[in-house]
Amino acid sequence: MRKNSIKNTRINMEVQRELSEIIRLEIKDPRIHPMTTVVAVSVTPDLKFCKAYISVLGDEEAGNATIEGLKSAEGYIRRELARRVNLRNTPEIKFILDQSIEYGVNMSKLIDEVTKDTKE
Repeated sequence: MRKNSIKNTRINMEVQRELSEIIRLEIKDPRIHPMTTVVAVSVTPDLKFCKAYISVLGDEEAGNATIEGLKSAEGYIRRELARRVNLRNTPEIKFILDQSIEYGVNMSKLIDEVTKDTKE
């Protein structure tokens, strides 16, 4: 199976949807920030590993605490994922803090400052 095959894309979308539901509704760890979003999921073609890119609205400390909370709940998350998604193997999940939204907002501010200076 190719990395970007239709089947792998469908699996990525299904895993992302279920991970979002599990994190949002079922995990009650106080370290996990309420504004946590699963931005993207990348499951390997052999279904053994999964990278989940997590975005947290808040400072860096809140992001790191959320990742730690998700790592401690990984067993529960995998068990729920196996129950909800019918896959041959339940992938081992690696949570990665995605700061691309924060980076984009920062770049927009910088561009606005530069264009403001050129207009003056």
